[in-house]
Amino acid sequence: MTSEDHPDRLPEYAERVLEVAELIPPGRVMTYGDVAEWLGEGGPRQVGRVMALYGGSVPWWRVVRADGRLLPGHEHRALGHYRAEGTPLRDPAPVRDGAPLRAAAPLPEGTPARGTAPERGAAASVPRLDMRRARWDGDTGAGSGDAGDTGHAMAHN
Repeated sequence: MTSEDHPDRLPEYAERVLEVAELIPPGRVMTYGDVAEWLGEGGPRQVGRVMALYGGSVPWWRVVRADGRLLPGHEHRALGHYRAEGTPLRDPAPVRDGAPLRAAAPLPEGTPARGTAPERGAAASVPRLDMRRARWDGDTGAGSGDAGDTGHAMAHN
């Protein structure tokens, strides 16, 4: 049985991607590439396409870019979710002429992120995810994000 037999049914790959998104614990994230690696199929672009087309019904904010930048156009909605879930964030790096002046520093627990106003140039002042601490490796028994967590997804076929 295929999605062509039932036009209202999601493609099998999309279903699998969305199932992984639902497994990610609150306060943790996986990159598009992590999801593809975990599934053992596709790549970051395929996962991103699935999330763009069908991700509204799952915790879409937990499937992210590898660099920790928030999804363009959805930064403020995502920040609300990250704050509510306690997802580790990094303070935005100051920018001059489009180039960062220093590396972004992690925000202390419970500290509200600064510079999230939607005015022109605000993308440079929106916090990023602290990928070292927020990344989930797909192990359903793990999820602490401590120093022992490698942050790399493992293939599960």
